[in-house]
Amino acid sequence: MNKIIALLFVLGLTVSAGAQTITITDNETNSPVEQTTLMSRNPLAFATTNSKGQADISTFKNSENIEIRSIGYKTLVKSYFEIKSEGFKIKLEASNLNLDEVVVSATRWWQVSDNVSSKIVTVSPKEVNLQNPQTAADLLEISGNVFIQKSQQGGGSPMIRGFATNRLIYTVDGVRMNTAIFRAGNIQNVINLDPFATENTEVLFGPGSGIYGSDAIGGVMSFQTLTPRLSLDDYPVISGKAVTRYSSANNEKTGHFDVSTGWKKWAFVTSFSSWDFDHLKQGNHGPDDYIKPYYVQRQDNTDIVVTQNDPLLQIPSGYKQINLMQKLRFKPDETWDFTYGFHYSETSPYGRYDRHNRVKNGTARYAEWDYGPQFWMMNNLNISYNSKNALFNQMTLRLAQQKFEESRIDRSLNKNDRNTTSEKVDAYSANLDFTKYIGNKHILFYGLEMVKDKVLSEGKITDISTNTEETGPSRYPESTWSSFAVYLNDEFQAGEKFTVQAGLHYNRFKLEADFSNNLAFYPFPFTTAEINNGALTGSFGSVYRPSGDWVIKAGFGTAFRSPNVDDIGKVFDSEPGSVVVPNPDLKAEYAYSFDLGIAKVFSDAVKIDLTGYYTILNNALVRRDFQLNGNDSILYNGSMSKVQAIQNAAVAHVYGIQAGVELKLPSGFSFSSDLNLQAGEEELDDGTTSPSRHAPPFFGVSRLNYHAEKLTLQLYALYQGEKKAKDMPEEELGKTEIYALDADGNAYAPAWYTLNIKAMYVLSNMLSINAGIENLTDQRYRPYSSGISEPGRNFILSLKADF
Repeated sequence: MNKIIALLFVLGLTVSAGAQTITITDNETNSPVEQTTLMSRNPLAFATTNSKGQADISTFKNSENIEIRSIGYKTLVKSYFEIKSEGFKIKLEASNLNLDEVVVSATRWWQVSDNVSSKIVTVSPKEVNLQNPQTAADLLEISGNVFIQKSQQGGGSPMIRGFATNRLIYTVDGVRMNTAIFRAGNIQNVINLDPFATENTEVLFGPGSGIYGSDAIGGVMSFQTLTPRLSLDDYPVISGKAVTRYSSANNEKTGHFDVSTGWKKWAFVTSFSSWDFDHLKQGNHGPDDYIKPYYVQRQDNTDIVVTQNDPLLQIPSGYKQINLMQKLRFKPDETWDFTYGFHYSETSPYGRYDRHNRVKNGTARYAEWDYGPQFWMMNNLNISYNSKNALFNQMTLRLAQQKFEESRIDRSLNKNDRNTTSEKVDAYSANLDFTKYIGNKHILFYGLEMVKDKVLSEGKITDISTNTEETGPSRYPESTWSSFAVYLNDEFQAGEKFTVQAGLHYNRFKLEADFSNNLAFYPFPFTTAEINNGALTGSFGSVYRPSGDWVIKAGFGTAFRSPNVDDIGKVFDSEPGSVVVPNPDLKAEYAYSFDLGIAKVFSDAVKIDLTGYYTILNNALVRRDFQLNGNDSILYNGSMSKVQAIQNAAVAHVYGIQAGVELKLPSGFSFSSDLNLQAGEEELDDGTTSPSRHAPPFFGVSRLNYHAEKLTLQLYALYQGEKKAKDMPEEELGKTEIYALDADGNAYAPAWYTLNIKAMYVLSNMLSINAGIENLTDQRYRPYSSGISEPGRNFILSLKADF
């Protein structure tokens, strides 16, 4: 240990020679352009500008082609000699429409989206600053291409191309967030992330198993958190921001602070955020089916159903949350880069509002149905090494340890027994990724991944009249889920206008489960279960650029999802009258997907982006009727319930179109729309088909923007089409408590729209103010599959200080 410390000390004292700083500014305002990316292939180098528009480009020396990109500006390609002859000062020309940007989600490495056959959408920091999202789920919704479902205010479950939850991948700084208990139903884990501490957000649409392995069927959501910035001279650089925000619909009180300090070789960033949300108030105009004008309160050892003074309040839905992030960076020279990150998130308990809507015998079904505090912690060490050798040009090692804790608490009305299940997951992962340039035409991306999740689940029953506890049934068996994978991708520049990509990924996964903790409560015909299997997936895609103003992309890819602990071993009530029980005889499900995309810019004034896709999911893991010890019903929580289990019992088809348009208008105005039309169907036991549960109806966003020197305005509309009762998925028809009812009493999802306005004004170099009104017409609406309504008319005010 002493030798390691001494080595780091010596490296820390090493003085980097020949540091050369480039400064990039706007050609009209002369203001610095932050987050500009500079890329070179030979030599292999990458850099981004800081808040002063500056970056060290010493590693780019002698490069013939340095690609300079920033969102909202025209791309420049210059040699190092040209940049040097211009005094290392570059001015960028504004451009409203771009076909290419730098992304990391496709391969975990920085690359140009123009060379990726998959559709990738980036949520820009400028859009995040204007929209001021309350949660990371709301941040994803800004893209206009991700549909967000909510069962409670403390949640947000993305749906992408007809898939959701454990068929999507979440990554934070390149680390997989999915755990072995990600379920097929809707989840709320994305709120663990702090939108204030997120530097960049990308969504890759379609299969991602070629890099990310299991679960990457519908897409990949990649979150890059704040990066510690190094100083480019002998003086420390200090930067950061402080934000405070209030929203009227949930009486939100939010505060955030982050600070980054950097020297030449050492840097750190600290971030802290706190949220306080009261019960959410829905709109005044909409279906009465969404109104629950009561809540349950415990008075004198009796549950009382209390009539609300304001029936539009959704009680209980309030919660609090804190997030903390600390990063430390050490870059001893131009070849090594070490970054350690610590992330912590914790919520207060919060009500699962959709369950509080259930009724029994004409009154509330539950006195309590809450999630306990949700906890997430991650330690992450990222080591990058650049070296031009026979094996690689770049290498990155990511080591991560995560802890997840969640719990569920329910008690029926006027019953003394409170049921609590608690889950803990210890997740360990190691990723070793390489990039190798072969000549001027081939780039190899290859590597390996190891993941191990340990699941501990406990149950208890508390008699609230005596405050005595006893062991109760747990939600999951004690389990271990592990995965080992290797992958290889090749990007081939077949010519100046044509790029081809192909890849293979092999994954070995193993699951071991011990059901001993539940045998006293459920007579399972087994005590243990084990899955040990493998999956091979591949992809092939091409990109053709006839000219600089349009691009054609096509791709075919396969993906898979291995059964996890939630699939094989969960016991829970899925809907009134049904209970899901374990099924140890599961196999992986496979997806086969085809994409075709075209984007075209007309006269630097209009951009049209159109993508079509078709996905087949084979051997799909779906919930179906089942038998336990020959019985099709069992007693669960005091009620006879139909037995169901997750089974490989279906083939599903999902297809759709994603369309986008951007228009440059005179006098600082612009207009854009993102539209999503998708459909899906899955096979039922009797051979008929049902619409897919996670394929929402038509949805989109349209925005009218205005930008002056200090003022940014946006008037925008969010909207969703109707899903009639005849088009509803089979498993959604019984959930009448969360949907509106048509004239025949059948559940359906009505169409809705909202009109909204946001404004941001720069008061000074340090201060800016944000204000907005969401849902101007006070609509009462509920996105498809959601169990809680979105806010009614909502006034937002935020003050931000940058330093």
